[in-house]
Amino acid sequence: MDPRPASPGDRPSPSPPAQATPSPVPEDDDAGASPELPLTMSASVILADLPRDASAALASAGGFPQQKVVVRFKAVGAAPGLAQDLCKISAERKFEEVVRYLRRKLRCGDTDSVFLYVNSAFAPSLDEVVGNLHRCFKNAHDQLVVAYSMTPAFG
Repeated sequence: MDPRPASPGDRPSPSPPAQATPSPVPEDDDAGASPELPLTMSASVILADLPRDASAALASAGGFPQQKVVVRFKAVGAAPGLAQDLCKISAERKFEEVVRYLRRKLRCGDTDSVFLYVNSAFAPSLDEVVGNLHRCFKNAHDQLVVAYSMTPAFG
């Protein structure tokens, strides 16, 4: 060790002030969000057209596996029974056609009420498509069961 006193020149120079580290670039909160305008197929670089199996699936999505649906009518309460309780109707028809058919078979007047229920559970809307009802509510025998009554029966 050197016993001499330290001179001002011997003192280590103070280190330069630390540079302020640049702040990181703020991340955009919307980085994962989709753009404001949806991309069209022509603007997409990755997907120029749909795969063949997807196109086929989309083409058949609105169709029904059967052209005709079997409807089984069940009388409830004091409603008169039908001689023929099965009928076939086009899957694309609306439930209104089922109501019209049943009213004609029962010989109902214009002022007579008839209440129809699918699976004795609910009354579908008149504009419901019969094929959709069949797809969702058919029984084990591939039939759409429609209960009917002259007075409100199920709730």
